[in-house]
Amino acid sequence: MAYRSLDPHLIIETAERLETRIADRFPDAGLRKVGKELVSLARDIRDAAAALEKPIWWLRILVGVVIGLGACMFLFVGTILPFDRFSSGGDVVESVQGIEASLNTVILAGLGLLALVRAEVTIKRHRVFRQLHGLRSLIHVIDMHQLTKDPAALSSTFTPTPHSPKRTMSRGDLLRYLDYCSEMLSITGKLAALFAQSVNDEVVIDAVNDVENLGSNLSRKIWQKITMLNAEGRTAG
Repeated sequence: MAYRSLDPHLIIETAERLETRIADRFPDAGLRKVGKELVSLARDIRDAAAALEKPIWWLRILVGVVIGLGACMFLFVGTILPFDRFSSGGDVVESVQGIEASLNTVILAGLGLLALVRAEVTIKRHRVFRQLHGLRSLIHVIDMHQLTKDPAALSSTFTPTPHSPKRTMSRGDLLRYLDYCSEMLSITGKLAALFAQSVNDEVVIDAVNDVENLGSNLSRKIWQKITMLNAEGRTAG
């Protein structure tokens, strides 16, 4: 069973180890700060996912109280409805109207009860979406840091313009930088998956899949750059 679920503590350890590796190789780079933010966000998501696994007891108690009050009200109303008019030859139209009103009340009460029962799922969805919003933003921040890391700039035929970004990395450093970005995107996908593991809800699972797909698509762009760098290295060798 240990390999059938994600361990948030191991994910955090991986993020911490990655941040240390980035600091060793690029101590002054902005990517190091992004790595620290990833570790911080991973801890927040660990706590949020653990909290989502627990029932919202105050809401369940409230729903139980409402159900109990509703049942008492229906019992009270049932004792004062003029059902005896069917047997005593009372006004049939009035009795039918009373029954119709009662049925409408029962239907509305049932819909209200269903909304109360699903309130816990709705609250948890909002909490997940709030955390996924921060995770999605971090994914875009990671992508921004690798955006200007162009392998073509290492080519002997490359001619920079006056407004080209400064590129001081060697081919080896650029490979490591891009690889770190790809690893960070992979970790964000695992963090998103913690919510799908904690909340068994189709809407949550779809939102988690969207975040994972975003990270995977951006990671593929990075690996295209890594492939280009490896190909150029083999050609140069």
